[in-house]
Amino acid sequence: MFRITKAVCRSTFLSIAFLAPLSAFAQEACTTYTVQDGDTLGGIAMAAYGSYNYQMIFNANREAIASNTNNLPAGLQLVLPCEDGRLTPDSELNAVIQTETKKQEKARDPNRPYEPPLKFVTANDWKPFTDESLSGGGIYVRMASTAMQRGGNDRDYKIAYVDDWGAHIETLLPSGAYDVSIAWSKPDCSKIDLLGEFAVKMCTEFEFSDPIYEVAYSYHTLNDSKYANARAFSDYAGARICRPEGWPTSDLEVEGLAAPTVEFIQPKTPMECAKMLLAGEVDLYSIEVETSTANFEELGATDKVLLNPALATFNTHHFVTSRSNKRGLEYIAMLNKGLGEMRESGEWYDIVATGLAEYNEQKK
Repeated sequence: MFRITKAVCRSTFLSIAFLAPLSAFAQEACTTYTVQDGDTLGGIAMAAYGSYNYQMIFNANREAIASNTNNLPAGLQLVLPCEDGRLTPDSELNAVIQTETKKQEKARDPNRPYEPPLKFVTANDWKPFTDESLSGGGIYVRMASTAMQRGGNDRDYKIAYVDDWGAHIETLLPSGAYDVSIAWSKPDCSKIDLLGEFAVKMCTEFEFSDPIYEVAYSYHTLNDSKYANARAFSDYAGARICRPEGWPTSDLEVEGLAAPTVEFIQPKTPMECAKMLLAGEVDLYSIEVETSTANFEELGATDKVLLNPALATFNTHHFVTSRSNKRGLEYIAMLNKGLGEMRESGEWYDIVATGLAEYNEQKK
């Protein structure tokens, strides 16, 4: 998962930017926006949606901004999705999913040779990504089950929920009880000498699929914090950084932010981090931008904190198999083929948008 590392796939929608109405200076949902000097993703999101949560903008423009997140070039055109996740006002959520599913049903061979079902394991209480209460089990479970029926795949599968995420890595995958876990953060294994023990284990004992999603991590401080104007990760040296227990820290470790340079505070929940920041018990709260902005909105404290506009890190989420699984690489290759087709068709984005729309509706 992501639960010992709890918590984007590469989107191919830059071309769609040129189909939407051009809005060079207005930052409005359901339009295309041309970046101006000094713009930040957080500022654009606030103008378009009334929130610094820029994850939806990132999802729709992954290819365009992947290497420019902290320094958007003037003139770059960005799709600003509608508030419900549609890319344009005349598009329809779930339409691509329905089209691709019908294609698969027509092409399905009823006489295909029997292959044992691939055994997925995931867990509950990670909305909107994995939870039995959500349609299809959540965004990531839908991605897994859909990938098994795309890219030339036509494979049966089973999905189980084991809510002890640690058991996925320690016993369930290595023992062969399950083939693939949905889903986990991938450390930067090219910098393994900078990583902690758990991240090293993930790099050396497990195989990862292509990214299925990428989460933007934000950096919030109090308005008057000495860390509010940080423009390099080294500026956070000496800070007390709050990330809840179970969230990954490898993205910070590779930036040189590990003990004793910084102190990690790890309470049980994200909300505890938000409250600790407001109480001055930590200097920095870093987590998914969707989570942090929701926390401060719920606490009525958005005016008391600052989101650093210049720094962001990203954690990619992946399907994972144990290297001890003799067919593990075969399964990962199948999933990658399915994911590739889903990106090309637009089905990947449709699953993300419909899943987020369902989750947002549940929260009302």
